[in-house]
Amino acid sequence: MNTKLKEFYVVGLAIRTTNENGQSSIDIPKLWETFMKENILDQIPNKVSSAIYCLYTDYEKDHIKPYTTLLGCSVANLHDIPKNLIGKTVEEADYTKFIAKGNLASGVVYNEWLKIWDAPLSRAFTTDFEVYGEKAQNSENAEVDIFIALS
Repeated sequence: MNTKLKEFYVVGLAIRTTNENGQSSIDIPKLWETFMKENILDQIPNKVSSAIYCLYTDYEKDHIKPYTTLLGCSVANLHDIPKNLIGKTVEEADYTKFIAKGNLASGVVYNEWLKIWDAPLSRAFTTDFEVYGEKAQNSENAEVDIFIALS
């Protein structure tokens, strides 16, 4: 299902990682742990919702080479970014949407990414993202939207 999304802003905690040698499977869970432990959600000003966004951006080339993962919230603007966080503009673009459904602890989101990596998509490798909204609150029966930027 393809859709055009307007530009929006996200503020949060970021890490540079890669899928090579399984590095992201170490880095991204650590990022989530820090995000939750340090209560980053409450430190983000101007939130437009409490949904958590996980951005994949600043791709060096494709999904294998290094990229930045940013965990945060959509905000009204980038005028007030706390010192320990970063802000990112997600440009207007065409996206295709996937939905990961099931138990978050059993890797449903990662399994959906395995399908995405194998799908015949014309990916832009600009900014892709997951949205952990209301339907993701019940971690045993969650729904996480995954948006892939198209070229």
